[in-house]
Amino acid sequence: MSLASRIREPSPGAWRRLWSLWPGLLLLAGCTGSEPRADLVIINGPDPETLDPALGTGLEDLRVIGALFEGLARNDPVTALPIPGLAESWEVSPDGRVYTFHLRDHLWWSPGQPITANDVIYSWRRVLDPRTASEYAGQLFYIKNGEAYNSGKIQDPSLIGAQALDARTVRVELNHPTAFFLDLCAFQTLAVVPRHFIEKYGEDWMRTRPLPTSGPYLLQQWRLNDKIRLVKNPFYWDAAHTRSAVVDCLPISAPNTALNLYQTGGADIIWDRDNIPNELMDVLSRRPDYHTFPYQGTYFLRCNTTHPPFNDSRVRQALALAIDKHRLVEKILRGGEPVADHLVPDGTAHYLPATGLGYDPPRARRLLAQAGYPGGKGFPHCNYLFDSASGGEKIHEKVAVELKQMWRDQLGIQVDLKQMEKQAYQVAQNHFDYDISRSTWIGDYNDPNTFLDLFRSDNGNNRTGWKNAAYDAYMEDANRQVDLTRRAALLREAETILVSEEAPIIPIYFYVGFTYYNPARIKGIYPNLLDDHPLNAVWKTGLGKD
Repeated sequence: MSLASRIREPSPGAWRRLWSLWPGLLLLAGCTGSEPRADLVIINGPDPETLDPALGTGLEDLRVIGALFEGLARNDPVTALPIPGLAESWEVSPDGRVYTFHLRDHLWWSPGQPITANDVIYSWRRVLDPRTASEYAGQLFYIKNGEAYNSGKIQDPSLIGAQALDARTVRVELNHPTAFFLDLCAFQTLAVVPRHFIEKYGEDWMRTRPLPTSGPYLLQQWRLNDKIRLVKNPFYWDAAHTRSAVVDCLPISAPNTALNLYQTGGADIIWDRDNIPNELMDVLSRRPDYHTFPYQGTYFLRCNTTHPPFNDSRVRQALALAIDKHRLVEKILRGGEPVADHLVPDGTAHYLPATGLGYDPPRARRLLAQAGYPGGKGFPHCNYLFDSASGGEKIHEKVAVELKQMWRDQLGIQVDLKQMEKQAYQVAQNHFDYDISRSTWIGDYNDPNTFLDLFRSDNGNNRTGWKNAAYDAYMEDANRQVDLTRRAALLREAETILVSEEAPIIPIYFYVGFTYYNPARIKGIYPNLLDDHPLNAVWKTGLGKD
């Protein structure tokens, strides 16, 4: 069967994200000919799929979106904790369920129109509107009637628990206390978008120039396979502290190309571990340009539990127990990545992760035999799905080859490798067109919920077909807790079900944060668990801004 015949039709939301690429590639009128070098040039990875806050999901999307659009809160450049953004202050009710936000005076869209509380409400309702097909709509399910509106159970958006009391005041009513709600308010999905512009241009709004923005930068140009150029937004409320006037984000995902460009002075910063050559890790890691730190990201496998034999938890446990994770990180990654037996990264706020399955091939073989496949006999051929999104390094492919060998040697089962281009891989995973699949999750905020909530039965990012009533109940109870100790204990019970008792996923390793830049020249980058570095806080010395 050809690759094309295995790819199913993308969802409307997927088509919308793909289509949003093309208009943004047009130059702003007048931006032709030779251009001056930007103040700051960053290698950002592959081209973003979209710059729409409601639709962006990839790191390459979210970095640029965060420079263009801001929410009620934003992340502190040093700690990545939420601090005031478009809202200058807020109050929380004694029961933790009602937030009242006060917008700043004199907030303006980049063309000069005022930003109001109604723009905030419109932006959030747009994310929840099922027609938008936002993959991160669940971030607003903590708001009263947010989930009901997204699922179509209610049709009237005025019933959603977010209201504009006046032009500068937003009142939000939650279903229950939510310890990380301010973190959500700082995430790009909840950023404020221009209602007047979207209502005028509809789905063409991202293709129309000049694009109104609420954040520190304007989108001057977006050229496919060339660059995204951002220029300082003079109407941004904190424009005085935007350190770099012009920033170029380069869509380069070939590690050798990225490093060569950096070495020759064509780029100032390389984001992300995948964008440097793996074979040079031992040398590069000893240079002062190399910066690594604990990071809230996990590399794991999904099992498609909707069909046999992967609907049997013993089979899934056997697969997990047969993986020598130390061998994977030492042989392939070589960047100091810790092995992972649980999903939530170590160091996540207010949490002690559960204990996972570990490496135990004899136990793996016993479980597989108990499931009816002694020595792998009778086990059907299955596939391992992975994407080709690691540039020239082919890390996902190398991991896949090692896993195939481990499962064959330890369990006697045959696994076929199935590689797809990134967008086709995502479509296949969303449609359960896989048996085992490579996966990654990067924390959206510093709380265990950003990982564990994924695998609730009704979460659109679950993508395993696994449903467990006890897991859902623990998560529901935990999310209602004000007592952080009690909340952590409930979340740990849930994670134990996820990574040990049921194992619909198999954690492999934790990412480490990575940036490559000369610290004598580049300032404003601080290590934090989210690896979040707002572009307006970063600058290069020697430009008269020190």
